[in-house]
Amino acid sequence: MVKRKVGALEKVDADLPNLQYKIRRDPISYKDDFLRQYRQYETQRELFMQAPSSTTESGIVSLRELIDFTSHVADCYPEATATFPEELQNILTLHHKELESELREKIVGSLVLLRRKEVINSSTLLSTLFPILTSTPSKSLRTLLFQKILSDLRTSNVKTTNHRLNRTIQTVLHNLLTSERMSTKGIWAVKLTRELWKRQIWTDSKAVEIMKEASLADNEKVIIGGVRFFLGGDKEREEMEDESSDEEAIDIGKLKHQMGINKKSKKKARAMENAVSTVKRKERKKKQPHPLNFSAFHLLHDPQGFAEALFSRHLQSTKSKLNLEHKLLVLQLVSRLVGLHKLTVINLYSYFIKYLTPRQQSVTSFLASLAQATHSLVPPDVLEPLVQKIANEFVSEAAAAEVASAGLNAIREICVRQPLAMNDTLLQDLVMYRKSKDKGVMMAAKGLLSLYREVGADMLKKRDRGKEAAMGLRVGDRKDMRYGEEAVGEIEGLDLLEKWKEEEKQRKLAVKGSAGTEADDDVDSDEGNDDGWDVESDDSDDSGGWIDVQSDVEIEFSDSDDDKPSKKRPKVDSGAEANENKENKIETAIELEKKLSFLATTRILTPADIAKLQELRLAASVNQHLPASQRKRAAQQSAAQNRHVDDPLTAAEIEGLATLSKKSSKDDKIALAREGKTDRKDHKSTQAIRKEKKESQGKSSTNKEKARKKNFMMTLGKAKTKQKKSLVERGKVLKAHVERGKRGGKRGNKGK
Repeated sequence: MVKRKVGALEKVDADLPNLQYKIRRDPISYKDDFLRQYRQYETQRELFMQAPSSTTESGIVSLRELIDFTSHVADCYPEATATFPEELQNILTLHHKELESELREKIVGSLVLLRRKEVINSSTLLSTLFPILTSTPSKSLRTLLFQKILSDLRTSNVKTTNHRLNRTIQTVLHNLLTSERMSTKGIWAVKLTRELWKRQIWTDSKAVEIMKEASLADNEKVIIGGVRFFLGGDKEREEMEDESSDEEAIDIGKLKHQMGINKKSKKKARAMENAVSTVKRKERKKKQPHPLNFSAFHLLHDPQGFAEALFSRHLQSTKSKLNLEHKLLVLQLVSRLVGLHKLTVINLYSYFIKYLTPRQQSVTSFLASLAQATHSLVPPDVLEPLVQKIANEFVSEAAAAEVASAGLNAIREICVRQPLAMNDTLLQDLVMYRKSKDKGVMMAAKGLLSLYREVGADMLKKRDRGKEAAMGLRVGDRKDMRYGEEAVGEIEGLDLLEKWKEEEKQRKLAVKGSAGTEADDDVDSDEGNDDGWDVESDDSDDSGGWIDVQSDVEIEFSDSDDDKPSKKRPKVDSGAEANENKENKIETAIELEKKLSFLATTRILTPADIAKLQELRLAASVNQHLPASQRKRAAQQSAAQNRHVDDPLTAAEIEGLATLSKKSSKDDKIALAREGKTDRKDHKSTQAIRKEKKESQGKSSTNKEKARKKNFMMTLGKAKTKQKKSLVERGKVLKAHVERGKRGGKRGNKGK
């Protein structure tokens, strides 16, 4: 049988990708061919719409290919394909359950392609895909639609934030959660919002309100999704930001070196250009100001109402269907809200009582939640029964060491936030456990003791107060804490900066000597106005600028006392003649307050002052007067007290000291020893490890290594010539070798 020749036009009709390529190059010349194919698409579409379920396989394949072809060239003929996007939307909306999987994916992909070609806008695409996402039973279609919606929202917010589109989608998601609280459809609103929050596309309060509504829903999955967002959404965002910043840096020098050695090609040139543009883009990104990404807790509109609604709906209500694990998550969220915003939910603390037993499952999480929910505005009468119950249930001679250390640690965390929750009798009883033979219990009791030496030394016995606390109580420096009392806001470390400035002034005076004191007095008097020292000199007529009198006083004090007290006494007590210690201390406090407020309100701190202030804060962060053995412990205590309020208190921190009570097995010791070592499958020598590291960095081997690997037959000729050398030639070679050594090698780079 003779094979029939196919004409050129028939070839074009049969090969749609070829026709698509030709149309992209010359749309006008191939318009008739496109219209012929488009009419064929309309015919196939009408046949499909009449009977979607009974369409033949060949008809589905033909329709799929025609949809793909038309979507790729629709932007070339906008008038002819004006109704094409709407027809695809109707097919997908009406028949997405009956559609064949490949055809369904092709229609979704075609709509996304039309969006990229700007034939349709994002609102049209998302309004088509999102209702199908929440209603289709197909898992594969849901996954595909979720990816396409997320990708389109990311693309729309790449250059600038598309506020109009974001508000539209946020309103749709908010209405989805509030209209049907029992429905599982809200889980898609939770997933989409959490993913966009993690990628820093949605960072406003509207997204937080969506997750707030999800947390107050009636469906269990939606509730837990919203609660987990508040507990871990910010951490996920920080981790993703760290991953993007920790991307492997491109070594431009190495690429240029390879370009100079290897064979030149257009592909390598393009790779080089891409690498340079990537490096430039990263540099621009580094120079941009860091965005202010507020935590979700700080963007809540009504945290008090939110905490009360969560507690009443999911914890207090008997109709709640949440299990213990999910209730614990909700409890952690409520306690974070109460502790962070200092809310008042009195019923919350009585809810904890039935869970504070060592036999309770996940009891350390309940203890951590109770400590998180404690703050300085919680009435001590409410917390005292809870602290007493923890002490009775956990801390006793009969309790296990792990239980006792966890109980003491929980009591300490509560008392850090509200010291008035402890009474004298209980405190003195708990402090006695510092003599326990178990290390975990001893450390926990010592932590409680060191806390109350700082905040309530009068509640301790005299022998337990310590040197500094006892001296402070005797002199009157330590004040009794009062309920609801807040510290006055001030610039931290400003007194350190003032002291440093005065020391610098005295040092300059000492360096210049007595010859230039008169000129220096005029300069220093102006500076003294800024530091607040002229306020004292105005009180008496005899002190008008005579600094020598004060220096004499300092010399007298320095003979008998230490250097530091000698500097402080003349500043405060220069015009005072009182003999009683209490009056002197009161005057000192008044004068210091005047100086600090005067410096903070009348002097503008320069960038150099701020840098020095930061340096002084860092230097004073650890108590320098303590011996070296106690400095580390003081630093740990200050870090625990100054923990950021946004950081959650976890069960691991409550159990931290309990690990000291547990004896480590041999396997645990081996695992602990291997933690710091790199994972190596087999043993290698140091030379082999060094060689692998060198190869991974793209470095070449030395000439000696190359010569060692050279083929023997290639080195045979050189060996033969060496054997044939005469004695005179050997002498010349050795002489040249000696001269080279004197010069410092071939390059003559001998060090002088």
